[in-house]
Amino acid sequence: MLGERIAALRKKRGLSQYELAERLGFSRGKLANYEQGTRQPDYDTLNKIATFFEVTTDFLLGRSDETNKQIVPYQLLEETSEIDEKLSEALRNLTDEHKDLLLRLIQNIKE
Repeated sequence: MLGERIAALRKKRGLSQYELAERLGFSRGKLANYEQGTRQPDYDTLNKIATFFEVTTDFLLGRSDETNKQIVPYQLLEETSEIDEKLSEALRNLTDEHKDLLLRLIQNIKE
């Protein structure tokens, strides 16, 4: 059940196994093992997957068909990565003019 749900959520988002594994911070092989049911994630990994897809761990494990997950503010803070914190701090220290220049640079990189 777990593997089927992870695969279905991944496909619904249009992600390959490689893309999802990269976003979650582990190998494609590890993700493939989860999806095939040959390996079970530990609690932290299961929680990371649930948070990424915004579903409950109970949904992933097949204990519930309810996918909604309400994230409380402290959970959001815990999920903030170190790079996000560094970016936020750097942005706070920029002038509006520099923020505008940075925004244009980011938009050019995305293109």
